[in-house]
Parts: sequence; C-alpha cells; structure tokens
Amino acid sequence: MFARSAARKLAARQFSTSAARNINVTVLGAGGGIGQPLSLLLKLDPHVTKLNLYDIRGAPGVAADVSHIDTASEVEGFEADKLEEALEGAEVIVVPAGVPRKPGMSRDDLFSTNASVIRDLATAAAKVAPKAHLCIITNPVNSMVPIASRVYDRAGVYDPKRIFGVSTLDVVRASRFLAGIVGGDPADTPVTVIGGHSGETIVPLFSQTPAAKRITGEAYKKLVHRVQFGGDEVVQAKAGAGSATLSMAYAGAKFTNALLRGIAGEKGVITPSYVRSPLYENEGIEFFASNVELGPNGAEKIYPLGQLTAEEEEYLKACKDGLKKNIQKGFAFLD
Repeated sequence: MFARSAARKLAARQFSTSAARNINVTVLGAGGGIGQPLSLLLKLDPHVTKLNLYDIRGAPGVAADVSHIDTASEVEGFEADKLEEALEGAEVIVVPAGVPRKPGMSRDDLFSTNASVIRDLATAAAKVAPKAHLCIITNPVNSMVPIASRVYDRAGVYDPKRIFGVSTLDVVRASRFLAGIVGGDPADTPVTVIGGHSGETIVPLFSQTPAAKRITGEAYKKLVHRVQFGGDEVVQAKAGAGSATLSMAYAGAKFTNALLRGIAGEKGVITPSYVRSPLYENEGIEFFASNVELGPNGAEKIYPLGQLTAEEEEYLKACKDGLKKNIQKGFAFLD
C-alpha cells in the first residue's frame, strides 16, 4: 500500500498541479473496466473538488471505495435511476460508459449499443448541465462525438468548444512505443497524433519528433501500425476478458487533467483531441483530432498540422476517407 507521501508524489508526477481552481467532475460509466481505475485516478487529481460517480450498476460501491483515499475531493455514487442527480453541478463530464471490445471486434462493431448509450447520456447532460465540458471515451469515438454534438444541437445548447473525443491513448502509445525503440524516456519523445481514434484514422506525426528521425522504412511502418492497432494487442492478450481498460483510464485521466488545468486558467495547455474542427470541414469532415489549446471555454484554439512527410500525407488520405464514413454513420443514427 502506498504511504501518504508516495501517493502525493504519484499524483504530482502524473498530473500537473499548477492551476489552483477546483472543479466538479462527473464520471458516467464509473462501474466499468475503464470507469473504476479512471475514478481512482480522478480522485488523485488535485483539481477535482467533487467527484460524482454514476453507472447502471456498481457506482455507489466504487464511490465508497475511492472515497477512502486521502485526497481532498468529496465522492458520491449514484444508482441507475439517479442520472440527472449525478449531473447536477457538473463542470466536466467524463464518459467511459458502454460495452468493451472483445477479440475479433473493431471499435465500429460496438456502434449500435454504444450509440444508444451516448444518445441517452448526452440527452440528460444537455438538459441538466449544458455548459459542462463533455469528454467522450466511449468507442467508436469517431462516431460518438458527432452523435453527442447532434443531441446538444437539437436541444439548443450546442457549444462545439465543449465536446471532446478523448484520443489521448493514441498519444500515450505513440510516445511509449517510440521511446521503447530509441531507448529514451517517453517524457522526452512526445508525439502529436491526428485524425481519429480508430485503426487507420489514427495518424502519428513522428516526423515532428526529433527522436523519431532515424526510424524509416519497414521499422517506421511497423511503428505506425502498432500505434493504429495497439488496442488489438491488449484485446488479444486478455483473451476475451476485456480490452484496454487500464491504459485508457490513465489516458482519460491525463486528458481530463489537461482540461481542468485549462479551465482553471493555466496558459499553454495544448494536447491532441478529437473535436469539431475547421481543418477539413470543406471535405465533409466536421470532426478531427489535432493539437488543441485548452482554456476556460474548452477548445480555445485548434492548431494546423504543420509540415507532413509524403508518407504521412498518404496515411492522412486514408484517415480522411475513414473519418468521413464514421462521422456520417454517427449522424445517420439520429436521423
């Protein structure tokens, strides 16, 4: 068991504490494989003052468990019929709810079940906490964000700056895998990952990371493929027992921490996220992941991609083809 000082050091290492404002956070899907470790990590985040945990089953138990952790935030769990109560006062809503992937399934295979989940949760959030920042982890993210955005739009409360698809796991994987090849610390090998959050829609821009310059040819292709399909490694290794829950919980907490810091007024908080974007809107791609600067209003600025290599341009072309279909699939679900 961690001593108190060790727990404090862990939180400080994983989550920046530079901004002071405390914020109310609600987790929808807190009882699941991602939701439980995510709730634990958010309990460690010094920016969280109130943590509401909701699920159709198990959330009160998770809340009771993590509430014993000696950090300052208060935790409350909510039963299945208490969704609106769980959302009251929320400033940030994190959504890992839905069914996980199993062997042989793609993220798109999850669509039918998870689309209904996101539609219903977004409907409640738009009603109870329309100004909250909504962070969607539920797969397939490429389609879930358009669904939630359309729900908010129809409710008359849509602010595209406040709805995010959490693509941070791709960023985490890209840095970790690159560091493993070059023998460095992942902290020294940051990688911008653009596009979407599924297979070939994931495009890591290794050309913009100095440590990756010497990785070329087949080694480069294998590295990109591993980032794009890293989730399959975990699904197969767990042999039907689950998908990437722990690493996704970490990535979700890492993105949430960045958002909390931006909301609190910290300057220069920039990270990739899948948001409503003008970058390829003229091609029918209304949502796209790229570097986004986070602030009190959410996605304050969307950055251009910068210079790409010929190989990255090819990956981007395939990405855009897939994304356009994913986005339209999300919109069609509500039509």
